[in-house]
Amino acid sequence: MAGNYRYTAVLDACVLYPAPLRDLLLSLALGELFGARWSSVIQAEWVRNLAIERPALTLYVLSRTVERMNSAIEECLIEDF
Repeated sequence: MAGNYRYTAVLDACVLYPAPLRDLLLSLALGELFGARWSSVIQAEWVRNLAIERPALTLYVLSRTVERMNSAIEECLIEDF
């Protein structure tokens, strides 16, 4: 039910980078406590930094995470900003 939340937050790369915090925030958004939004620029930033810090993570794993995030949260991507 996108757009029916009392609060909407833009999740920046600094909160999407650490997996436990990302999982917590996405779980809260899925539980409809708030609306979560981000942009492709924000996603590219946390993915790029995580790939540098953890080179064992493959591009496939990281892109799959992005894909799952985008499909889990309705209307999450901010465009035309």
